[in-house]
Amino acid sequence: MTFLPFLVIIVLILLSGLRIAQEYQRAIVFRLGRFIGVKGPGLFWLIPFIDRMQRVDIRTKTVDLEQQETITKDSVTIKVNAVLWFKITNPEDAIIKVADYNKAVYQFSVTALRNIIGQHSLDEVLREREQINGTLQKIVDVATEPWGIKIEMVEMKDVEIPEAMQRAMAREAEAIREKRARIVKAEAELEASIKLTQGAKEMEGSPIALELRRMQMLSEIGIDNNTTTIVLVPSEFTNAAKSFTEMVNLKKNEG
Repeated sequence: MTFLPFLVIIVLILLSGLRIAQEYQRAIVFRLGRFIGVKGPGLFWLIPFIDRMQRVDIRTKTVDLEQQETITKDSVTIKVNAVLWFKITNPEDAIIKVADYNKAVYQFSVTALRNIIGQHSLDEVLREREQINGTLQKIVDVATEPWGIKIEMVEMKDVEIPEAMQRAMAREAEAIREKRARIVKAEAELEASIKLTQGAKEMEGSPIALELRRMQMLSEIGIDNNTTTIVLVPSEFTNAAKSFTEMVNLKKNEG
């Protein structure tokens, strides 16, 4: 009976060493200050007063990179913010090799974002956003790999441009649209003139086609219900006048 209290105390001490890690958690175990292994998920036991553990969440984490004011390659000041997704692939490295992996990933990502924006012009930042995201992901992933961290994705959310630059870009876009409109109009006029010339040549060799065109023109004018009086000269008179003019010019040249 005298040993019962001691037995109860020993049992309680042993039970106090039981730990549980969730499916998405891993326990980094240290024994007298030295790393001895990774435990979990599930139930495991630690030596009371000797072993110490630190839990690590291995799920994918989201880091919101706050808005950064930086200068592009062509000396334009812009504000950029981004979102980064990462997960821990090697829990012991994330605890042993870096003091605060969350802060380390954030600070390095912000620095890399500013550096990569400085290597691109404003047009490239706006036009090649996916390429910049991929480059930024590779840079941060290489730096964080020794910490047991995998960068899954980086996305720039918003690029804020100064108002003066926005107005200049709007004027440039308007000028480009006007240029395209003029080119399209000129091409249409050129094509129309070519078709009209071809039609005129066809009708020149076919008097019947010319008369049909004249009749069609009359019907089109009549649709508008206007009061314009039109006098049609038969094509024979026109041809005769043309022949007479050519004969007169020929005699003048002979004389």
